[in-house]
Amino acid sequence: MIRTDAIERLPVRHAVPELLSALDGRGTAVLSAPPGTGKTTLVPLALAGLTGAGPRRRVLVAEPRRMAVRAAARRMAWLLGQEVGDAVGFSVRGERRTGPGTVVEVVTTGVLLQRLQRDPELAGVDVVLLDECHERHLDADTAIAFLVDVRAALRPELRLIAASATSDAEAWAHLLAMADGSEPAPVVRSTGQGHGAAVHYAPPPAGIRPPHGTWVDPQLLRHVAATVRLALEEHEGDVLCFLPGTGEIARTAGMLDGVDADVLQLHGRAPAAVQDAVLRGGEGRRRVVLATSVAESSLTVPGVRIVVDSGLAREPRVDHARGLGSLATVSVSDAGATQRLGRAGREAFGTVYRCWAPADDARRPRFPSPEIKIADLASFALRVACWGDPSAEGLALLDAPPAGAMAAARSVLTAIGALDADGRATERGVRMAGLGVHPRLARALLDGTAEVGARRAAEVVALLSEEPPREYGDDLAAAWRTARRGGDGYGARWRQEVRRLTSAVTGAGPVPPSPGGSGSGSPAGPGPGLTPGSGAGSCMGARSDDAVAGLITALAFPERVARARGEGSFLMVSGTRAELGRGSGLRSADWLAVAVADRPVQAASARVRLAAVVDEGIARLAAGPLGAEGEEVRWEDGDVVARQVARLGAVELSARPLKQPDPALVRQALLDGLGREGTGLLRWSREAAGLRERLAFLHRTLGEPWPEVSDGALLARAEEWLEPELSRARRRADLGRLDAGQALTRLLPWAGGEAAHLDELAPERIEVPSGSRIRVEYGGAQPVLAVKLQEMFGLEGTPEVAGVPVLIHLLSPAGRPAAVTADLANFWREGYRAVRAELRGRYPKHPWPEDPSQARPTRHTNARLKR
Repeated sequence: MIRTDAIERLPVRHAVPELLSALDGRGTAVLSAPPGTGKTTLVPLALAGLTGAGPRRRVLVAEPRRMAVRAAARRMAWLLGQEVGDAVGFSVRGERRTGPGTVVEVVTTGVLLQRLQRDPELAGVDVVLLDECHERHLDADTAIAFLVDVRAALRPELRLIAASATSDAEAWAHLLAMADGSEPAPVVRSTGQGHGAAVHYAPPPAGIRPPHGTWVDPQLLRHVAATVRLALEEHEGDVLCFLPGTGEIARTAGMLDGVDADVLQLHGRAPAAVQDAVLRGGEGRRRVVLATSVAESSLTVPGVRIVVDSGLAREPRVDHARGLGSLATVSVSDAGATQRLGRAGREAFGTVYRCWAPADDARRPRFPSPEIKIADLASFALRVACWGDPSAEGLALLDAPPAGAMAAARSVLTAIGALDADGRATERGVRMAGLGVHPRLARALLDGTAEVGARRAAEVVALLSEEPPREYGDDLAAAWRTARRGGDGYGARWRQEVRRLTSAVTGAGPVPPSPGGSGSGSPAGPGPGLTPGSGAGSCMGARSDDAVAGLITALAFPERVARARGEGSFLMVSGTRAELGRGSGLRSADWLAVAVADRPVQAASARVRLAAVVDEGIARLAAGPLGAEGEEVRWEDGDVVARQVARLGAVELSARPLKQPDPALVRQALLDGLGREGTGLLRWSREAAGLRERLAFLHRTLGEPWPEVSDGALLARAEEWLEPELSRARRRADLGRLDAGQALTRLLPWAGGEAAHLDELAPERIEVPSGSRIRVEYGGAQPVLAVKLQEMFGLEGTPEVAGVPVLIHLLSPAGRPAAVTADLANFWREGYRAVRAELRGRYPKHPWPEDPSQARPTRHTNARLKR
C-alpha cells in the first residue's frame, strides 16, 4: 500500500505538476530542489505514473554512488509499500535487483554509460533523471552529453531531467537545449525547505595547520571529535559527522572512544551490510555516524538531527607527466556544505555545527571542481572515441576536457591498442570499453587472460579496480591470498567483481589480439632486443600467485615497473623514484610492478601503496615498447661518458663502455657539459678573459654588430667560434686545451670591417700623461683605469672609450686606492686638496704640487725628478 502520508510530507510534490507539464512540452527540464524535499524519491515515482493518475512510463534514475542507488531504491519501494525488485529496482556494477514489473530502475552513472554504449537508444526507457548534477562527476557529465546526443539524433521523444539541490540550473538548462537547438530547457524549482536546521559555527583553535595532500592536522580532528561530544550533550538525536577520508574517520572514531553512543563508519568501501545497517536506522541507542562525502546527497540517515561538518573534502589529482594519481584535501565547496547541512533537516528540525569561522564562508568555492578538469581522462577518452567523437568537441559538456589531459589519455590508449593512429576506437578498444574497468585494467585482463587464464587474470584485476584495505598490506600477492580466504566486506565485493569480469572476458568471444602480436606482449610490440617471453619462462612456467600478480600489474601499468636502487628505493620505468614503507616485506625485491602509488605534495619520490614482485623477464615482457638499446653519450660526473646501454624507459638493464662513440653524440655531450658547467671549461688566459670583457662592453654600449658573449649566447653560436676544435674534442681535457681567446676572435664583426676598430673603441690599454700604458678593466658597469695619482698630473679631461667616460681609480704611491672619479677636472679642483693633505706626510718623497692640472706627470720620486 502506498504510504500517502509520507508522500504528502515531501515538499517537492508541489513542483511535480509543473515538472510533468514541462516534460510534456519540451521533453527536457532542470529540477532544482533543496536537500530533503524528496526529489530523489518522489519525482521518479510520479514520472513513472506510480503515484497520481499519470501514464505508466519506464524511468531510469542515475545516481553518482552505489550507496545512494541502494538507498534511493529502498526508500522508493518503502513509499510504495513494496520490496526492492518489484516496481522499483536497482543496478550497480556486479549486482542487479529488478523484476518483470520494474518501471523505476536506479543505477549508477557508470552503469548508465555502459548501457548507452551497448544500446544508445536505451530501448524501452521513457525518462532519464540524472540526480545530483552539481557534484560534477565525470561519469555524470559524460552521460548527460551522450543523452543530449541521443535526443538530437536517435530518440527525440526520450525525456531528460537534470536534478540537483545546489546546481547552476541555468547552465544545465542551456546545455539540455543543445539537443534541439531551441530555447533553454525549463527550470522547475521546488520552494520547500524540508524541516530546516540551525547553523552554529565552531571554529577550531588558533594554530591549526592547513591540510596538504592527504595530511590533516590531528589538532583539527581532535576539535571535530570535541564538537561531536558537545553536540551529543546539547541536543537530541543521532550525529552525522563529515570527514574527508577513511583515515580521518578511523582516527576520529578512536578519539570518540567512551561516548554514550554507537560510533559507525560510513564510506564507499564500507561493506554493503554496514551501509545498509546505517541507512536502516538505530534501535533505541544513539549513534554517531562518521562519513565521507558519500553521505552528502541522495541519502537519508534515519535518526540524524545533528550534522558536524569538518569543512574538508577530497578531490582527485593526476600527475600526467608521471602517470600517478593522488588525492588532495580541499575546503568543501559552498554547494557541498549546503548539501551536508540538508542532512540534518531530513526528518525534523536539526542542528549543524560548522568547524570553521563564519568569515571562511566567503572564501569557499561555489561548486566542487569539475572532475573533467582534474581527473585521469583515459576512460573518458575511450568512451568518447567509441561514441564516435574522439575529440569530444561536439559533445554537450559544461567544461571542455583539458587538452594536455586528453593528449596524455590518448597516448595511453594508443599504447595499449585501444585507439588507432587517428584516434578512433579499435575493435580491441570497443571490447575494453565494455569491460567496465579502467582501460589499463581492461588491457591487463585481455592480455593476461591469454597467459594465465580468465579467472586468475580477473582475480588480480578485481584487486586493482578497487584497492584493498590498507590492513591487507602493500604486497599485492599477499592481498590476493587474503581476499580469497577473507570473510570481510571487501572480500565479498571482490568475489562478486571477479565473477563479473570472468563472465565479461569469456562471454564476448575470443580476446582481440594486441597489435604487437603476442598474447601478453605490450600492444606496440617489444622494444629492440626485447622478445616476448624472454627471461620470463622460469617464473611463468610455475605460474605462482606472485608471478601472476606481478604480470597482470605490469601489463596494467608498464611505466610503473620499477628496479631497486637501494634498500626500499626503486626507479620506475617512467623515471619517477619510488619508496616503500619501512616495514614493507617487498624491500628486498629486485623488481616491482607498482599498482598503487602517490606522490605527496613537494615530495621528490612516490610512495608505494601496493605492488607485486616481478623479475626482469616479466618487466621486459610487459614494458617492451618502452625498451631501447643503443649508444648513450652524455656529460656525467664532469666528463663525457660513452656506453652501449639497454634500457626500459629510465631503468638501465645493462651497459658496456664504447670505444668509438658517434662523434656527433660526443659533440652534443660536450655542449651539454658547457651548458651545465659554463664556458669556464675552456682555457681562458688573462688576455682571453680581457677580450671577452671588452666585447661585452661594446655589445652593451654600441649593440650590433658587436656580439653578445654571455655563456648562453656563446653556446648558441658554438658552431661559429668553437669549431673545428669542438668537433675534434673527445673529453673534458680537450676542452681545457681549447684557447678561448683565439676562438673568440671568430665572432668579431669582420664582414663589415668593424673588427679593425676594436682597439680604437675598446683599447686594451690607455696611455696616461706619464707615458705609461695602463690596462683598462671592462668587467664592471663602467670601464676602470687604475693608475697612480702622480701619473695623471697635467690632464684635465677624463679619458673615454667608445664615448663612455672611464672611471679612474687614483692610487697612492704604494698602489693603494686614494680616490675614484669619472670627472678628473673636477677632482683636481675639489677633491685633490683633501687627498694631498692626507697623503703628503705619508709619502714625502713623491711630488704633491698645489696645482696638479699644471704639474708635470711622473712615475718617479722627487729625487729621481731632480737628476
